[in-house]
This record gives sequence, C-alpha cells and structure tokens, in this order.
Amino acid sequence: MSFKVLFTLATLAVAAVAAPSQRASCSKGRTAQHAQCCKWFDVLDDIQEHLFDGGECGEETHESLRLTFHDAIGFSFSHPLTGGGGADGSIMAHAQIETNYHANNGVDEIVEAQRPFAIKHGVSFGDFIQFAGAVGVSNCAGGPRLQFLAGRSNFSLPAPDKTVPEPSDSPDAIFKRMGDAGFSPNEVVDLLASHSVAAQDHVDESIPGTPFDSTPSSFDAQFFVETLLKGTLFPGNGSHDGEVQSPLAGEFRLQSDFAIARDPRTACEWQSFITDHTSMVKKFEKVMAKLAVLGHIPALLTDCSEVIPTPKAAKVKTAELPAGKTKKDIEAACRATPFPAIPTAPGPATSIPPVPPS
Repeated sequence: MSFKVLFTLATLAVAAVAAPSQRASCSKGRTAQHAQCCKWFDVLDDIQEHLFDGGECGEETHESLRLTFHDAIGFSFSHPLTGGGGADGSIMAHAQIETNYHANNGVDEIVEAQRPFAIKHGVSFGDFIQFAGAVGVSNCAGGPRLQFLAGRSNFSLPAPDKTVPEPSDSPDAIFKRMGDAGFSPNEVVDLLASHSVAAQDHVDESIPGTPFDSTPSSFDAQFFVETLLKGTLFPGNGSHDGEVQSPLAGEFRLQSDFAIARDPRTACEWQSFITDHTSMVKKFEKVMAKLAVLGHIPALLTDCSEVIPTPKAAKVKTAELPAGKTKKDIEAACRATPFPAIPTAPGPATSIPPVPPS
C-alpha cells in the first residue's frame, strides 16, 4: 500500500474521531446528546408549567428538593441488603409505608403531587424525583445547575425507618447516620445549603410555610448567617420538638441546624459560605450528584444534565446581617477564622412573611 493511501486512510480515521457526534432531535426544535434524554424535555415543560407554577421558586420547589433527600438517604453501607436502595423512588412506590415514618411527615403531599407526572411520561419514580428536584431548584436565583442522570429502574423495596435524620437529633447522631450513607460532616453542611430555599410545615403546624431564612426564593447564604444569630423568639405557638428560638419574626429555626452551625467539626465549613456563594453552589452541586446516585452505578445511567435549565444569577453573592441586627448578635463558632465583615441591610427590623402555598 502506497504512502499516499496510508496517509489518506489515517486522515480519514482522525477525522472520524474528531467529528462531533450527531445529536438527537427532540421536541420544539431542541436537541440532546443522547436520544434517551429527549423525553425529559417534555417532562420539563410539563412540570415547569403545572408543578412549579410557571417556573417559580416556591413551595413545590422546596418540597421537591426535600424529597430528593428523603428518597435517596434510605441507604446504608453497613447494612447493604436491608438499609434501603438509595435514590430508587421507593418513597413514591411504597408511599403507604415510607410516608408514615415520623421523619417523613408531610412528604406525602409532594409525593402525590409528583406521581401523576411520572406515570404520564412513563419514567421511573427514582428518575422523576431527582429530575424534579434539579428542575425546581434551578428556578431559584443563584441556584445550582444539578447533574441529572437517567435510567433508574422502577423496581424498589421499601426503605427502612430511621434512615432520615430528624431535626431533634444531635449532631453526633446525624453525622453517624449520614456517615453510614457515605457523607462526611462537612458534606452534611454542604447539603444543608438546601435550607436556603426551604420552609417548615409540620414541626409547628400552626404556622405552615415558615422559612428558614429571610430569602426563601433565593439560593443564597442568608441561611448560614441567620442560623448563627442569637435566638430571641418562637415564631408560632411556642417550642416544639426539633425547634429552637429564632432571631427574626416569621423565621423558623431547626434544632439540628442550630447545633451543626455551632459544632466544632462543622462550624468553619458553615461560616465559609457566608462570603463565598460560588463555593456554596459548587459544593452543593457536588454533594447532590453523590446523593442522587446512592444505590446506583453512575456509569450505567445516561447523563441528561443538559435538560436542566440554567438558573438566574444570584441577586447578592455576599450575605448580610438582617436589618436591626449587629455583629454582636452573631454567635460565631469557627475558631480557625474570625467571623467575616459583612454589611447590614438597611431599614426597620426584619420580619419575614410565610411562603405562600401553590
């Protein structure tokens, strides 16, 4: 074979490797790297309009993000055969069992709101739960763009009780449970960035929709500042199991958040996010990618992350002290680094309205 022919064949081979792969054609003129991802664009359109009220960062977003955790954390390295299947949709498939666990109080509402969409589009419950959480939080300004891998089976067994930590649990108990699922104490803090767009409904049922920080529709670091403020009041009808005093009218504080913010193992990770929104988002994306594949082999799933919308930019990238508060109100706990200098919001003392129902 002549050198010219060899050169031509080699050139063609290189061109074949370098040529971009053909993208699959999806609905509404959209394309995807993998044809299996096309159906998720249709799911996206449906849930943005009919579950998330046109793409809002509201109650359904908060509850959908919560559900990703409550489904996936049913997993145990120490008891691999009986500790649950991880992010497998069991909380939806076996709702009559799992939603009756004390730690899952209230998740039945979002389970039943989501179920018809999964059935309508013919996708597994495990896939849908993680997809809805990723889409929902993308509606929050400053939020993450979470990875989404599709292809989970629709077979599952009920996760056992006591796999979901409760707000009344001590940091030791929470870190032990989360460690058995593969998460370090600092990764627990990273996951708790979800509380920046969260609210309580059932710890104190007299005040549903009470947020954990003053900006529940923005994925920002206000939660990490406000959890370090001295508590002065109960926003509802007194103290409840898993609740401690809040620093602001209309804001709710979980006992577990209060304790982890001040625990020497996690206090510095907690404080670090106050002035580093980028780090908070990146670490949340990383730890959520880990959570979403508990019980699965990621290489066997299909990466459909391109379907997840890109969130709007953060309104403010550095947190601030709420109006009416000063640095003297901060109970700083990180011994390695002083509490950062941050601005104080102007105006009268902060009071926070509840998150409105959908």
